[in-house]
Amino acid sequence: MRNKFILTVSLMLIIALGFYGQHWVAKTTTSQAKIQNSRMVPTIFVPGSEATINRFDDLFATINAKGAPHSVLKVQVSTSGQLTFLGSINANDRQPFIVIGFEDNQDGYDHIKKQASWLGKALDTLQDRYHFQTFSAVGHSNGGLDWTIYLEKYHADDDFNIPILMTLGTPFNFSESSLQRRTEMLNDLISGNNQLPKDLTMYSVAGTEDYTDDGIVPVQSVIAGKYIYQKAVKSYTQITVSGDNAQHSSLPENPEVVSLIESNILKPLARSDRKQ
Repeated sequence: MRNKFILTVSLMLIIALGFYGQHWVAKTTTSQAKIQNSRMVPTIFVPGSEATINRFDDLFATINAKGAPHSVLKVQVSTSGQLTFLGSINANDRQPFIVIGFEDNQDGYDHIKKQASWLGKALDTLQDRYHFQTFSAVGHSNGGLDWTIYLEKYHADDDFNIPILMTLGTPFNFSESSLQRRTEMLNDLISGNNQLPKDLTMYSVAGTEDYTDDGIVPVQSVIAGKYIYQKAVKSYTQITVSGDNAQHSSLPENPEVVSLIESNILKPLARSDRKQ
């Protein structure tokens, strides 16, 4: 009798596991099909330390005033990893703007490493919701460090295709003005650069008031990015902008930066979208 009871329970468990396993496979297959067939190619922005998810509002307004507007979705990540969504993506918008910001937006290597981890989790949630696989990335100031650590530690080619990264005033060597004095972070990023996507096109933009710094970040610290990306990715380009709005906090609104984003990110992604 006892053996019969055990056999019955075992059979019921096998049937239940089979049912839920089939449901999970069907759900996963459907989700993967949506991702593979998606034509959405967003541009995802990460602000720097002590900046909010509203950091790029002026940039978006400038771009949207020139033609068909891009939807804007903002995602705030709490210290517990919980996500808060503001705004929305229009159903027919193939090139929305997404901003990912952090409740803990403090400066410092330890904080930046946490932000990179939260960035990865936010991207996974966004993919589950909107089923995109291809996107390009923009990081202002320490936002570029968040992207770099994410690409080295958390990115997988099977999950996302990231053709273009543009960083704006990113201090790859923190406040060091000499390339001979490398910080712990820079050494870590150089040693991990073999994990960067090999097909990535990288643009590193530096602002300058006097060709020494942008008021906060030394130009040489921005240039230190070459030791991380050069020869590790498909293409690395260093660009320096000056003149109006070339100060660190104003870089996202700099007219030349706006033009760079339009010509090097939005137009290539639009052409890619038409080919799908």
